[in-house]
Amino acid sequence: MKRIYVGADHRGFKLKNEIIETLRRNEWVVTDVSEKYDPDDDYPDVAVSLGEKIVAEKTLGVLICGSGAGVCAAVNKVEGVRGAMALNARQARKMREDDDINVLCLSADFVTPEENKEIVDEFLKAVFVTEERFIRRINKIRKYETT
Repeated sequence: MKRIYVGADHRGFKLKNEIIETLRRNEWVVTDVSEKYDPDDDYPDVAVSLGEKIVAEKTLGVLICGSGAGVCAAVNKVEGVRGAMALNARQARKMREDDDINVLCLSADFVTPEENKEIVDEFLKAVFVTEERFIRRINKIRKYETT
């Protein structure tokens, strides 16, 4: 079963709904961690909630805010999350292949909806390349998180 968590603050809410619709059409089981629009919400709340869920379930997530940077900074405070912001599809593929990124962060304000959908598609098609050098680097991050 292909399972994914998706969330957004108020600036990414519309794009989040479009991405969820596309994912569901492609047979993903999607959990929306920000179902209701709240113009006064704060991106750290949705980012941390999503991060905790993807770590607990060992799955993937997509987070969206205006710049993409806010949710990225917040979700990376959750131990076990490797979140990164992608601005194009090739970058998203490489982040997943080389860095085993488990949370994709997107910008609703600076990247078009069509480009963001391509970014998500490439991210989800990519598979972590389990070469020793990539594993070594991720293990260094894990060691730092737990000390």
